[in-house]
Amino acid sequence: MTKISLEGIELDRLLILQQVKNRQLTQEEAGKRLNVSSRQIRRLMKRFISDGIDGITFQHKGGNRAFHEDFKQQVLRVCTRSEYHGFGPTFASEKLKELENLNINRETLRQWLIEQGLWKGRSRKKARIHQSRERRPQFGELVQIDGSHHDWFEGRAPKCCLLVFVDDATSKILGLCFFEQETTLGYMKVIQQHLGSYGRPMAYYSDKHSIFRTTREQCIDGVFTDTQLERALRELRIELICAHSSQAKGRVERANKTLQDRLIKELRLRNISSIEAGNAYAPEFMADYNQRFGVEPASAEDAHLPVRHDRETVKRILSVHSERKLSKNLEFHLDRCRYQITTETTGYRLRQKIVTICNHVDGTTEIICDNEPLEYNVVSQRAIKKGVDTKEINSIMDAMINRIKATTKTSSAGLVC
Repeated sequence: MTKISLEGIELDRLLILQQVKNRQLTQEEAGKRLNVSSRQIRRLMKRFISDGIDGITFQHKGGNRAFHEDFKQQVLRVCTRSEYHGFGPTFASEKLKELENLNINRETLRQWLIEQGLWKGRSRKKARIHQSRERRPQFGELVQIDGSHHDWFEGRAPKCCLLVFVDDATSKILGLCFFEQETTLGYMKVIQQHLGSYGRPMAYYSDKHSIFRTTREQCIDGVFTDTQLERALRELRIELICAHSSQAKGRVERANKTLQDRLIKELRLRNISSIEAGNAYAPEFMADYNQRFGVEPASAEDAHLPVRHDRETVKRILSVHSERKLSKNLEFHLDRCRYQITTETTGYRLRQKIVTICNHVDGTTEIICDNEPLEYNVVSQRAIKKGVDTKEINSIMDAMINRIKATTKTSSAGLVC
């Protein structure tokens, strides 16, 4: 046994703790003598009873808790592997424990990574003051929605958009889905999933993108018409609120930032390299995310309301609607396609009738007249030259650059041959 010499405060500590153990002093009296709290006295007594003198000496502090050098090097070797590239200390410590069975505190790991040059400490930014807003008290009272354009698959697949639905009261993700672009039909699909899982929220909170709010270029004779999403939400009796700034819907913006850190690395660890595989993994990620970052609402009541329409009606509402007038031959044109109604009718009932064309989220098309579906054929079809949305320009440019690189690489290979 190692011989320990006690001097000064350590000797006083030993004598007083021995008196507490012999019930000659109370913990409160011992705390006053050592100028510490009674809670600290309880900690010292626990260490004194379990470890004896070793538990109360200054040399003990941090000694038994120090990691062995071999363990440190093992952790650092794992952190330098390609699948852990870019992991922050907090997320890395979680994954090391989950996947590698290496239990390491995030702060200790942070110091090790900084010491090895694998992580750079971040300086605090100057605080920007924004008007704060309390969370809504009830789950489902307000759902913030947004699209996050990013290289989610780190080059293993083209850049795409992730649609995110976050509850304001709990910060839980209620909808998560990858799409090639941020589109009206994409939001309608996630809303359809939301209605099926939770019911009808009181309101959605979005930005002022043209998907949600008519722009000045879209007004007709000075009158602003509803967008397809506004029309659908109005029929479902769900309010749509458009924020004036990104900070106003900060809940979903911060969720996007977290997703661009954690979700990307989860996709890398699972070697997920397609939108389809990413959407298949999304429910598992949402469950883990909500367990880690979800908070309890101020009110236990659920603000979601029942959906008043049947499934087929909801499918028709959550689709892109267009209206056309039928000709004498029961034909109409839409998006450079010519359609002809083939439903058998008596007389000329359908001539000059107004029909509604519903483009559903599953890619199918339905033609409605007087709330009844009609049978039809596509007589002719020509290529559509579609305009470019401001949020689509980056993906279009990336595709052009990739085509140019591929062409250049092919030409170079031919010259070498």
